Amino acid sequence: MQTLTADEYAALAERARNYRDARLKTLKKQTEYNPKLGVDALCFQRWQDGGLEERGLVGALISPCALSLIAIPEPEKLQGGPPDTLLLHLPSGRYRLQHCSLDGVAWYQRVILDDLSEIESMQEAAQLAQKLMERLMRPSE
Repeated sequence: MQTLTADEYAALAERARNYRDARLKTLKKQTEYNPKLGVDALCFQRWQDGGLEERGLVGALISPCALSLIAIPEPEKLQGGPPDTLLLHLPSGRYRLQHCSLDGVAWYQRVILDDLSEIESMQEAAQLAQKLMERLMRPSE
């Protein structure tokens, strides 16, 4: 696994803020809304995969309502516009993600946990995201 650059981390943080700004009103209306949580993109790493058209970033997104698997293909790899879904091949299995429009960047999302009401802090949510990514990036037995 290659470490992301400072610019890549900054871009992910900006996308997380944009996601929050675009969806916060809708998130607050959901019964799963947890006011103790914010939005953050965590545990991202470079990944090579046919679903990502060879290369991209894979990681987790925490929101006040859910923990999601996120895939961001490299923009130059998507010809003719982004498809509606993406089949992501990870060591633990295959996951179908849905395209989300976010700042003109191809951003694919699959909700993994849709109830974070028991989570008491962003630190606890970040630990959960880390465990999620460790499991997803480990081959199934």
